[in-house]
Amino acid sequence: MDIDVLGALAVRENGLSITPTAPKPRQVLALLALHADQVVPVSALIEELWAGEPPRSARTTLQTYVLQLRALIATALERGGSEGAAAGDGGPPAAARTAKDVLVTLPGGYLLSSGGGTLDVREFDRLAGTGYRAMDAGDFAGAARLLREALALWSGPAFADVQGGVQLDMETRRLEETRLCALDQRIEADLRLGRHRELLAELTVLAARYRTHENLHGQFMLALHRSGRRGEALDVYQRLRGTLVRELGLEPSVALRRLQRSILMAGPENPAESAVESGGERLVRA
Repeated sequence: MDIDVLGALAVRENGLSITPTAPKPRQVLALLALHADQVVPVSALIEELWAGEPPRSARTTLQTYVLQLRALIATALERGGSEGAAAGDGGPPAAARTAKDVLVTLPGGYLLSSGGGTLDVREFDRLAGTGYRAMDAGDFAGAARLLREALALWSGPAFADVQGGVQLDMETRRLEETRLCALDQRIEADLRLGRHRELLAELTVLAARYRTHENLHGQFMLALHRSGRRGEALDVYQRLRGTLVRELGLEPSVALRRLQRSILMAGPENPAESAVESGGERLVRA
């Protein structure tokens, strides 16, 4: 089974889609797919579907959605044939694999068996984790490459075409935070490799999209300053400060204020002064 959740939901068994079009079964599949090979409690699925106000028939209705998903799985297994089902997870042989082997009922919940297939969020976590370790080891080129590969797995917001409930909305926010962390580290790696000019277009878009994200703005300031655009770097700081004060009632962090002072002290005649470099490093490590 191949599972994509970092964008539109796509779940394929034997290369054939088992993703339903109806909103509620789609929610059930999305939550099971994110936690593939793990038991998802019935209580979590009910909370996802009915947000703390389940009808009396909640469990029966959930069972109906599971039966609908199994019907899609069974069709994919039949059409795909034994060759497409060759990948196993230590369970029944591929030829004997049934819908109940793929979507398993267990005490307290359900489990979607990936059968050793791909899951984009797992691959993202693997690549990002390896990239973070490369950063810690000072291998900035390797880190930039690995983190770029991890981020390329995203085709849009997680579960972009799923009408999420409580559980999926929480998971979507968590996944977005992991994406932002990887993006932040990839940009830091590129800055350390001297790719400041190449980053300007990307950081312009990111600063506009994440209007209160201090680290992205600090990286934008650093890239502008290293490109000889000191005034624009200071303008970025002032815009961020105005947004933070107006919307959150907060001043910029100590690290960001330190970077701004370093840029002011460096002066336009020496945009690469070591004080700015030190301020930038302290910012991205904060």
